[in-house]
Amino acid sequence: MQTLPTKLYSAQQARDIDRMAQEMPGVTGFQLMTKAAEAGFKAVKTHYPAATKLSILCGAGNNAGDGYLIAAIALAAGYSVQLVSLVAAEKLKGDAALARCAFVEAGGRVLQDYQVLNHSTHLVVDALFGTGLDRAVAGVFADAIAHINQLEVPVLAVDIPSGLNADTGNILGSAIVADFTLTFIVLKKGLYTGLASDYCGTVIFADLEIPHTLIQSVQSKEHLILPLRLAKRHASAHKGDFGHVLVVGGDYGYAGAVHLAAKAVLNTGAGLVSVATRREHALQTHLFCPELMGHALEQLADISELLTQVTVLVLGPGMAQRLWAQNIWSQLISLDCPRVIDADALNLLAQKPVYSKNWILTPHPGEAARLLHCSTADILLDRYKAVRAIQQQYGGVCVLKGAGTLVCAGDDVYVNSTGNPGMASAGMGDVLSGLMGGLLAQKFSLLEAAKQGVYLHGLAADKAAARKGQRGLCASDVLQLLAEVVN
Repeated sequence: MQTLPTKLYSAQQARDIDRMAQEMPGVTGFQLMTKAAEAGFKAVKTHYPAATKLSILCGAGNNAGDGYLIAAIALAAGYSVQLVSLVAAEKLKGDAALARCAFVEAGGRVLQDYQVLNHSTHLVVDALFGTGLDRAVAGVFADAIAHINQLEVPVLAVDIPSGLNADTGNILGSAIVADFTLTFIVLKKGLYTGLASDYCGTVIFADLEIPHTLIQSVQSKEHLILPLRLAKRHASAHKGDFGHVLVVGGDYGYAGAVHLAAKAVLNTGAGLVSVATRREHALQTHLFCPELMGHALEQLADISELLTQVTVLVLGPGMAQRLWAQNIWSQLISLDCPRVIDADALNLLAQKPVYSKNWILTPHPGEAARLLHCSTADILLDRYKAVRAIQQQYGGVCVLKGAGTLVCAGDDVYVNSTGNPGMASAGMGDVLSGLMGGLLAQKFSLLEAAKQGVYLHGLAADKAAARKGQRGLCASDVLQLLAEVVN
């Protein structure tokens, strides 16, 4: 598997870098377009070695130019090439027009009816729209995208699947569903979060030999999360070295949530784990896991001594929002040890906002909407903007869950690449909050506990799905693999 860069860029930043590259001595836009086409044809040969019949869909911009040159190279290599353009030749300007001429001079024929693309082709190359698309796809373009998506033929997207917003990962009306996306010069931040995972397939990368110094001159504030190896433990270590975590939650009907979170803390490597929950649930704690210490919590005075002993709090799993939770929440929120705030604790926070530098907030889009007093649709419009807004308003570190989970502790946002759709089931968030609490107990910073927490959580889920499958994947399956992935 290709090792990708870790920095992500906006569409405008990508255009700026492309422009600066063309200002370098001896470099032209057409040369860069040619390199992109060469990388595209290499991707065809590498990932689809048996494909000899190519269908290429082109639009009007430089993305179309890449498509025309890929087609010209493929013709020269003896491939059968069918190229469909959805725009008139006179709409192509500059390098894109030169690329079209190169294709025609190579013996290519430009077709205009997308319906000639059918199941007989081996591979569709999507070069319809690039990163500059800023409005909803409509008309013949939307019809062509729908036609491609219903073909049972693999698709290679050039730079970005047509119709995908390069900055947000949202869909602009409709978008190509690609099996591979070959992106150029820099990785675009919209390829890694939101709906992007349903449309990009596997992302591959070609830097087009742009000098790294030039790319690094443009500041990136979005990054892919890299795994961090946990330090080896000293032979003389004892349980006190690895923290005491208290997990609070589990109102009537929700005992499983608080115990899942607590067991996740334990499996991550914390030294001591206590559970404060309703009396009836506390009596069951040792049955769920004998290493956990259960404490009955009906009013905060019940655990006042315990609170002086713990080093980390995980608040919210199964807490609900009834009177019991409201009575204990107002006092727990004022404590200043490192905290993970999850589930209904987030909903209680949204009702009476408080700022703290010493917590990790873990909302899914619905909870994020309540924190920002907007709609879930507003959150999904721009996940990067939303996670920054929550962090700015509430402090600490914000983890916006979902496909391409985002972690924000200020200006910079970190994007997670592990995980799978099997995680869309009850209890997964409880396991994540416990995992982060366990990392905090082992003296990870808030930011690193959040980053490594989402990465390891997704990694454990990927391992579980590889063994069991995604459908029917349970939080307990992920829980059992936490000790494996942290080691």
